[in-house]
Amino acid sequence: MRMSGPNGDPSIAEDDGVIITDEDEFSEEEYAAINSMLDQINSCLDDLEERNDALNGKLHELLESNRQARQEFRAQLTERDQKDQKRPPPPPPSNEDSPPSQA
Repeated sequence: MRMSGPNGDPSIAEDDGVIITDEDEFSEEEYAAINSMLDQINSCLDDLEERNDALNGKLHELLESNRQARQEFRAQLTERDQKDQKRPPPPPPSNEDSPPSQA
């Protein structure tokens, strides 16, 4: 009776030597190669983390700058609105420039 493989594949049996067991041994060269690859992956992940931190810092700076610009813009609008409210309304147009009505 055959059992399915490690991923449920019925065509691969566990006793076909596909599964790595504790009896399998790796050479020092294989361990060194795996360690080197893991070191490279770790180095890449560290680089990505540094870039992410730098981008995060720049994003916070941009958000703060945007917030300050909005506050300044609102202050200018408020100041302009207050000046407009204090200014007397313009006088109504005079009838001197209009043609006489024919009544």
